[in-house]
Amino acid sequence: MSERICVAITGASGSPYALRLIEVLLAAGRAVDVIVSKAAQLVVATETALALPGNPRAQAETLQRLFQVDEHRLRVFGREDWMAPWASGSGQPGPVVICPCSTGTLSAIACGASNNLIERAADVALKERRKLILVPRETPYSEIHLQNMLSLTRMGAVILPASPGFYHQPQSMNDLVDFVVARILNQLGVEQQLMPAWGKDAAGSDE
Repeated sequence: MSERICVAITGASGSPYALRLIEVLLAAGRAVDVIVSKAAQLVVATETALALPGNPRAQAETLQRLFQVDEHRLRVFGREDWMAPWASGSGQPGPVVICPCSTGTLSAIACGASNNLIERAADVALKERRKLILVPRETPYSEIHLQNMLSLTRMGAVILPASPGFYHQPQSMNDLVDFVVARILNQLGVEQQLMPAWGKDAAGSDE
């Protein structure tokens, strides 16, 4: 059975990236655990038509209905659920993606704060040498932000900014979202059809 993947959503702009990532992971047959920060609830409601309740159980039911999966495929853990598997190196079952990742969360992870389950899950991923993908969405970056990203890169995290490209000639906002989600899936080793590999269909092949 494939590892479960943790998708944590924090209060930076970019919640459509997170929702699309969860959707595609589930469609690929992966099991997903979700953690939503308090600020992320407000941002999700601002940026999308989805209103997430405050209670983790109600959040789980909302997301399960949205993506049409059961509680085995998609679970939600509360921010203070210290008994969640993601809170311990002996229990953490797979990679962690924080998408979007606020600069406050970035800072907390860089200094090992672990004030909530999102920060702790990232801390565990780093210490256990497991995949940690951080998707910051901020502009411009300050020196503090850049220092934190450099520190986390040196610790083994993958910094994957929500910076969509345009060489695929996007026709909609969804195309821009899929560009970033495809990059996350590539880092997770999950096969995806959202974006072709560069040069895959290039003319003038030597073959």
